[in-house]
Amino acid sequence: MKYLALLLFLPAVALASGVDSLKNFLQNSRTVKAQFTQTVLDRNGKQVQSASGAMQFSRPGKFRWEYNKPYPQLIVGDGAKVWMYDADLNQVTVRKLDQALGNTPAALLAGNNAIEQNFTLADDGKNNGLEWVEASPKGKEGSFERIRLAFRASTLEVMELRDHFGQTTIIRFAALELNPKLAPQLFTFAPPQGADVVGD
Repeated sequence: MKYLALLLFLPAVALASGVDSLKNFLQNSRTVKAQFTQTVLDRNGKQVQSASGAMQFSRPGKFRWEYNKPYPQLIVGDGAKVWMYDADLNQVTVRKLDQALGNTPAALLAGNNAIEQNFTLADDGKNNGLEWVEASPKGKEGSFERIRLAFRASTLEVMELRDHFGQTTIIRFAALELNPKLAPQLFTFAPPQGADVVGD
């Protein structure tokens, strides 16, 4: 009897789609932390940039992307504003959160659960054990024309972002943790003394 119950359960798991995986991920992750590597390819598929770092988010609206290589850069969403700090230039760019997020990858991960208000979702098949979903921004003002996400057992592993110039940014996540306890100060930012502040 237990064996039969297991057999009945397995097809439901096997049929989970990329859209289902994305919705489950958003519904079940209030906070997330992970390491990432980021690669940018030009329209011909040639690598033009690579970077790595760590990210955390606490939904809705709070996130921290910290680039360590090739040079330090920090992006912090504090729930009201987004702060981008370039350490080499000692420059801070600040924008209101709703203007900065819009139809961006951060809106997908750190926004509220109303994802289908801003994106049209479509299953994009299975490849190498990953369930893919494509998210097309409904608005035209965003930086990306499409975003693809890949999940393995409802865990986010890859994001692919294609911009309007034909460039593709690939972000691969590692050591991803769901619902870790994150210190509130991770999502606050004060411009360093002497930094040039541009924006709102």
